[in-house]
Amino acid sequence: MSNPTLPRAGDSEPGTSTEPEPATGTGGTRGSRPDLRLIGGMPIWIFAALLAAVVAASLTGTLEPGMLTGFAVTMTMGWFLMWIANSVPVLRDFGLPVILCVFAPAILAYLGLIPESLTTTVQAFADDQGFLDFVIIAVIAGAILGMPRKLLINAGVRYAVPVVGTVLVVFAAIGALGAVTGFGFIRAILFIAAPIMAGGLPIGALPMSQMYANQLGGQPDALLGSLVSAVVVANIVCIICAAVLNGIGKRRSTLFVGFTGNGKLLRIKSNTEDLSVPKTVTAANTIALAQGLAIAGILLVLGTMLGHLVPGLHPYAWTTLLAVAVKVFRLLPKSLEDSAAAWGDMAATAFVPALLTALSLAVMDVGDIIDALGDIRFVLLTVCTVLLAGLAAGVLGYLVKFYFIEAAITPGLVMADTGGSGDVAVLSAAERMYLMPFATVANRVGGIFVLLLTSLLVPLLTSAG
Repeated sequence: MSNPTLPRAGDSEPGTSTEPEPATGTGGTRGSRPDLRLIGGMPIWIFAALLAAVVAASLTGTLEPGMLTGFAVTMTMGWFLMWIANSVPVLRDFGLPVILCVFAPAILAYLGLIPESLTTTVQAFADDQGFLDFVIIAVIAGAILGMPRKLLINAGVRYAVPVVGTVLVVFAAIGALGAVTGFGFIRAILFIAAPIMAGGLPIGALPMSQMYANQLGGQPDALLGSLVSAVVVANIVCIICAAVLNGIGKRRSTLFVGFTGNGKLLRIKSNTEDLSVPKTVTAANTIALAQGLAIAGILLVLGTMLGHLVPGLHPYAWTTLLAVAVKVFRLLPKSLEDSAAAWGDMAATAFVPALLTALSLAVMDVGDIIDALGDIRFVLLTVCTVLLAGLAAGVLGYLVKFYFIEAAITPGLVMADTGGSGDVAVLSAAERMYLMPFATVANRVGGIFVLLLTSLLVPLLTSAG
């Protein structure tokens, strides 16, 4: 029995278009205009009935936590917020749909305007039922296996320069700024730059609070709050910066040669193999999508197993490395690579708004953010950390033949966000979800490098007061 194949960028099958379809309120595709007559691809009156059912169940306290319930709640909320944001001219090109999905649910929950049953259902869906893994692994597997092999190899060997260089530039500059503002050179590096640039809490704020407590005395919990606050505030700035870069790229694509790739990572011409990212697949059959789901799931199973056997590396990183090995060594036929790419495209299109909404309710604490904004020096150093990360990565990436905006986003901004969920928000705001595999590598490899540097600087904390 022959394996079903999918159309890819450049194919021209009769009756099948590989051009991006118009957005339907779910975020759309890069450069597409939203069709405001539809929400989630449905007529507004039908979607309104679905949303009303969710609202009625939440108000009556009859929402039961579960996978299907979680999908129903987060998808209707995410699509509705996307549709509202896409209705705003200009700002929709600067990331308003993603920003609204990330912040609106958390703010409404903080104000007590969301029923407790809905919040509980979404938190269980995000934390206990693996929705984050479900989406991120689909995007990683699809992006890698759907990527031209030569692009993966050429981009990978250059990646160390902006990753390592960005960390060193940010540490030095933020330390100097901390000294000038009276915050302290070492304190600015260890309490602002280090937790932000570590690419998430597991390899950043959590182990750092232990190291700092051992050096200074006291309990890690007393230090963890300020470290987490820096990471959370930085994540907000990353999302906004990614949206602004994307908007500028759309309007000033020729600001200078190599400013934005508009779908490409590398400024390299090749006559043998295309180096640009394939366009989103817009036609797929059910068997192919099921194959893509299975491939993504197996990669996560193997990555998780290796994460337990070799605990120095996060399961996401192992999963990414396995997908790279499958692609580089051509371990799967192209038809199955296409299936994985199609499943990743579907996840990025249909589920990312739901994921952002879920993470807003499950992870974001508006009260902590408000408290952190009370120290102007803290805010200044945090914002400057993100801006420097983007600028340094953009410049260093440009020197090794990346496009400036693509390099500024990853490894720059994604190293300064909160890791997996932050990567989704940042890349969604930038409309560059295909960079997810590189974001994962930047977070894990860069995070380990940051943790190593931090461990060398911790003894200076005592003398710095």
